[in-house]
Amino acid sequence: MFGRVRRASHDTKVDALRRATLFQGLAKKELVELARQAEDMDVEPGTVLCKEGRSGSEFFVILEGEAEVRRKGRRIRALGPGEFFGEIALIDSVPRTATVTAKTPLRFFVLTQQNFNHVLDKYPTVERKVLRALAHRVLVDQR
Repeated sequence: MFGRVRRASHDTKVDALRRATLFQGLAKKELVELARQAEDMDVEPGTVLCKEGRSGSEFFVILEGEAEVRRKGRRIRALGPGEFFGEIALIDSVPRTATVTAKTPLRFFVLTQQNFNHVLDKYPTVERKVLRALAHRVLVDQR
């Protein structure tokens, strides 16, 4: 479904992961391992990256281009460089809450649940840090 492209620099991936609220509590060595596990991808406009209601197991970080988020057919927002989506899929393969489609040529990297679990095996404290970040996000969203 996704095409491979030139690899993003390791530092680019680490910086993008560091900006993701989900990973803000992680140490540099943990971020480096996550970056090592992530795969670079490239898609054309119109490509659906995740579909509302379908199970997913990937987390995406946009490097270049724009994607559109729709829920129940209604446009919710646009996503651009440095933004991410699909973080819940790293923890559990639950149905996606929205459909995300590439609006322009899109360059991104993806971290699968399987690769994330590999990082957890190596750095067990990552799971606790990520769950803490998710809990905080849920609390903030409820306010």
